[in-house]
Amino acid sequence: MSQQPRIIDMDTNRQGSNNPLSGLPSTSKVLESERAQALIEKHGQKAISDLTRETLQVIRDNIRSMEASQISLDIIITTLESKAKKLGDTLRPVINATGVILHTNLGRAPLSEDTRAAMADVTEGYSNLEYDVTTGSRGSRFSHLQSIIQRLTGAEDSIVLNNNAGAVLATLAAICKDGEVIVSRGQLVEIGGGFRVPDVMSQSGAQLKEVGTTNRTRAADYESGISDKTKALMRVHPSNFLISGFTEETSLREIVKVGHEHNLPVIDDIGSGALLDLRPYGLKPEPLLSECIDDGADLVLASGDKLIGGPQAGLIIGKSTLIDTIRKHPLTRVLRPDKATIAGIAATLKHYALDEATEKIPIWQMISMNESILQQRAQRFAEAWGSSAQVVTGKSTVGGGSLPGQTLTTRLCAISLSQQKLELVSKELRASELSIISKIQDGVLQLDPRTVLIDQDIQVVNTLEKISKGMK
Repeated sequence: MSQQPRIIDMDTNRQGSNNPLSGLPSTSKVLESERAQALIEKHGQKAISDLTRETLQVIRDNIRSMEASQISLDIIITTLESKAKKLGDTLRPVINATGVILHTNLGRAPLSEDTRAAMADVTEGYSNLEYDVTTGSRGSRFSHLQSIIQRLTGAEDSIVLNNNAGAVLATLAAICKDGEVIVSRGQLVEIGGGFRVPDVMSQSGAQLKEVGTTNRTRAADYESGISDKTKALMRVHPSNFLISGFTEETSLREIVKVGHEHNLPVIDDIGSGALLDLRPYGLKPEPLLSECIDDGADLVLASGDKLIGGPQAGLIIGKSTLIDTIRKHPLTRVLRPDKATIAGIAATLKHYALDEATEKIPIWQMISMNESILQQRAQRFAEAWGSSAQVVTGKSTVGGGSLPGQTLTTRLCAISLSQQKLELVSKELRASELSIISKIQDGVLQLDPRTVLIDQDIQVVNTLEKISKGMK
């Protein structure tokens, strides 16, 4: 009788009970488990098979320093599940409990239900993005927003690009290339991520000419700065900082007067792009697009995803002749928005046209939220956590480079623990199924209900209860 071939398990290479590898399950055994099969269904066979082999190899390389419990099937699959999280979608929804309404790191403005629906509808199939269904000829993607922007702002014409920095770049490249743009020295700001407005502007081929001083710029400074190289005067709204004390700022009307006396266009970059007055909510006013047009600005630039509350975009509104010049510039094609953005901006602007912005647009719901409602919601959070949490009065901010130094009174769920435990709770909140982003300040962990969407409250409550019970 011939001798049967000896089968060797290459995963474990078991050669006796004293071998530390003898307790290590094979790759196939790990992959056959119910939990591994769930990972395979989510991430694919190859990805999980490769990850399993990598995990087992790490154990083999470190087997002599590990305890027996560390190489059980359960521990191996738990490790596998942890590593598999990195295979998932890296961009995902989170709950913003920081109290910063326009949180740049968290995607700025959350969109209204109607805006999300409009963006989904237009991307489901084909659309008339650049097609005139009446004439059967080519159309313009910018035409879909012209009418509503004109009604809301009084501007003659408009185009929308992919963000406000792009709007600045395209505007200066089209209007001011190879010439000078006069700007107040105190308005050349640095925005988030280390990007400096002068750097963005200089890429346009225009030369910036600073006038005045950091804290005081007068109309006469703009006047004296004009030369035969001047192509435009520009005001840049310093949206992310304040200069206080001995200051003086030239009004837009004064800048317009100087510019138009010299037959020069005035460009007003207002950044946040408010369409509603903020004063009824206890905040100082931001420049309104309509007011800037009324004050004589030839072009007004603004973000779509800040105080307008829509998707990321850069609005350029103003005189038809100038808009037409920008529309024909090659950068406009480079920076143009897609159909989803255009549909989203249109749906967001419709809320203003219907006078329902504070009811429908999330950031305006947050700005206008009643303190008694905030109290009730913060109380629910505190009760879900337990005795070491209480409701305290705090401050929310608008953020996103808007309304620097201004705050809204709010109610916070404040959890008091040791610093080490606070860090642990913060980490567990972020690690929850729908990550909850909180803030540790003044020795407590704070959750501000103002920036939590109403329908996310139950998620926050359930997560707080779960983490609290786990720490007892």
